Amino acid sequence: MSKNIRVLVQGTGFAGQGHTAAFRDMGAEVVGIVGRTESVVQQVAKELDIPYAGTDWKQALIDCKPDVVSIGTPGGVHEEPIRQAIEFGCHVFSDKPLTHSGETSKKLYELAIEKNVKTAFASSFRYMPEVQHAKRLVAANTIGEPLEVEYISHFNLERNIPFGWSHRKEDGGGRLNNNFTHKLSIVTSILGEKILSIMGDVRDDLGRAPIVEGVHNFKTRRDFIPEDIDEPSLKWGESNVEWSYTVLAKIESPLTPKPVSVMFKHGGLHPRFNEDHIVIYGSKGAIYVKGHYASGPLYLYNENNEWVEQALPKDIAESIPNVEGDTERNWRNLIKVFLSDIKGEEVAPYQSFKEGAQYQQLIDIIRENDSWVDVSHLQ
Repeated sequence: MSKNIRVLVQGTGFAGQGHTAAFRDMGAEVVGIVGRTESVVQQVAKELDIPYAGTDWKQALIDCKPDVVSIGTPGGVHEEPIRQAIEFGCHVFSDKPLTHSGETSKKLYELAIEKNVKTAFASSFRYMPEVQHAKRLVAANTIGEPLEVEYISHFNLERNIPFGWSHRKEDGGGRLNNNFTHKLSIVTSILGEKILSIMGDVRDDLGRAPIVEGVHNFKTRRDFIPEDIDEPSLKWGESNVEWSYTVLAKIESPLTPKPVSVMFKHGGLHPRFNEDHIVIYGSKGAIYVKGHYASGPLYLYNENNEWVEQALPKDIAESIPNVEGDTERNWRNLIKVFLSDIKGEEVAPYQSFKEGAQYQQLIDIIRENDSWVDVSHLQ
């Protein structure tokens, strides 16, 4: 391993550019970037001062000889480049979802084990400061034995966001892939990593979206919403993924002898009335964290039957990376641990392709939506 860990990035949009900055901030050397369109990848490489740019992933692996590859493209195109990188002997950092299906994700996890490469799966909102705070409080028996968790969010997304990968199951789209992965990671980081059982219901409330040219960066896609949505010449793409979900899970926790019940409820297109939140209910109290990804503040329900806001512990506050954006900060937290592990340093456990494959298999089960019992015959 060279003194500086060499990183090759795939993806020129928000994630690819974000991964580049995060790896650099954590001390790695970004030696190349690969994208679909020659003009775009050359422009991004110039703007980010990346020495190598190209559109041929396999050739980039040969030319750049990276220690690590960072995958910042939609999940539907992850499988082949990740497989090639593992075969090449690279460690792999991948954004979620790992792939578009549980079967292909499991194969990549098994290949990584076979080739003895390290992997990181970026369902990384478990590194939010108030998630770490909640984890500490639960572990300290502040609320007694954890009993159940309620996790509610409503995003009220614009229905006419241009048609793209987020609308297609085969491309890694859907709210389970791009919202539930983070939420499940948050809950397991607090309670324990062993998921015992799961069931769910999904719904596509969208149906279709306008097809618009020129959308490149996921974060700026709203800028391309057509001014006249009733324009006769406008073309439409059909959605085939869920925009709302309800998931029930049971999670084993070392903090209690019984499984903890968890309810996840998300409406991607629906407006919120009260704040999005996560609540952990225990035998002696409860913890409420405001925000769809637990951005805070955090409140503790005490022995006086009052919800009292809790200050973020100083050590957690001081550990927050100095950069704008929750996503960007959480990438840095995970990348820091990942790089330390690659260097052979002792690190805390972090999510790898093991969780990436598990999560995708769970999503497949939820999407099957076959947990209903027909009771129409009952009188």
